[in-house]
Amino acid sequence: MPVKDEIETRLRAKFDVQEIDIVNESYKHAGHAGDDGSGESHFRIRLRAAELAPLSRVQRHRAVHQALGDLTTRIHAIALDLG
Repeated sequence: MPVKDEIETRLRAKFDVQEIDIVNESYKHAGHAGDDGSGESHFRIRLRAAELAPLSRVQRHRAVHQALGDLTTRIHAIALDLG
């Protein structure tokens, strides 16, 4: 399964998703540090979920990283826009 699909599956399993947009930006980093050649190393995630709204920015990021679990070890960079 592509990493993008795994990200979405895990986030939908953890949160009541109102909006989700996952963009693979790995092509922008080809040849740079962190590029493992897989084409699945850098992602931008926009997520809106009711559970995240009352949390601080740090708590939101922690909640998303927890939901992604071991998948974060396969991804070099994740840009998050959460609410």
